[in-house]
Amino acid sequence: MHTNGAENYWSLLKRGLNGTYISVEPYHLFRYLDEQSFRYNNRRDLDDAGRFDLAVRQIVGKRLTWDRLTGKQEGIS
Repeated sequence: MHTNGAENYWSLLKRGLNGTYISVEPYHLFRYLDEQSFRYNNRRDLDDAGRFDLAVRQIVGKRLTWDRLTGKQEGIS
């Protein structure tokens, strides 16, 4: 990756976070980064429908529980 590519990625990331989400929780930051990286890495080969189809095919068989999503652990109040 060249300097222009890195600057382009960060520009798209900032625009995506500021324009799409009201607030970003630090606990979930890695998820936002993963989403934006997925979009960036597939921006040339796929359109929005293609990216959606690819993302859905990759989540089959995976489960994200509410406790894991919110950072709560079982048995802790």
